Amino acid sequence: MAAIDLTVISAVVFDVDGVVTDTARVHAAAWKRVFDPFLRGRGSAPFDVRDDYLRHVDGRPRHDGVRTFLASRGISLPEGDPGDEPGAATVHGLGLAKDRIFVEQVGRYGVAPFPSAVVLLRELRRRGCRTAAVSASVHCRKVVTAAGVLHLFDAVVGGDDAARLGLPGTPDPALLLAAVKLLAVPPAKAAVCSDALPGLEAARRGGFGLVVAVDGSRPVEPDADVVVAGLADLEVVGRVPVTAG
Repeated sequence: MAAIDLTVISAVVFDVDGVVTDTARVHAAAWKRVFDPFLRGRGSAPFDVRDDYLRHVDGRPRHDGVRTFLASRGISLPEGDPGDEPGAATVHGLGLAKDRIFVEQVGRYGVAPFPSAVVLLRELRRRGCRTAAVSASVHCRKVVTAAGVLHLFDAVVGGDDAARLGLPGTPDPALLLAAVKLLAVPPAKAAVCSDALPGLEAARRGGFGLVVAVDGSRPVEPDADVVVAGLADLEVVGRVPVTAG
């Protein structure tokens, strides 16, 4: 099994959607509901919830995802602004439509954490390792809270924090570096677990000590030290559990 060695790693940063919670598919489905009607009017193929999502949208701030995906189809749109009608033919309009669908789905069906993520987080904390939840989504804290796992993280950094602090989105490492700064751990002593290609690139660019790609069935080879099918394939070694008393 692949391992997180706590003699060299003092903190683990987790990408939320698709790694800790089963919400990556909700994001992908929401994007499809927005992009497909838009693409039909332009004679372009439908949005693929696996290939297009992983290559162009997953792990990016919402508006970056719109721009990157449309650029892959040779389409450019005006930026618009936050007051646009959801679904308008602007970057903001499409982003607002997707956000509305995502929030509606989460409100209706809730959020489920992956059991393997809960097990790993508990084991890391039992052994004294610090943990952080990170997402480009502005709903990061809401999702972690709805999934009932907020108490398993020492820090939560989301897209709303990035906007407030003026941080660039992934693949820039700024969001990940903000997380380890809150944990008071240098990047070289921290691991990143992500299923998003921009998140993995950000971890590499940020000088993190261990980069773990979760789910190896992806369209391109991830930039990672370790590739696992799921967090159940990660073992924690190198530090005895912390005992009370």
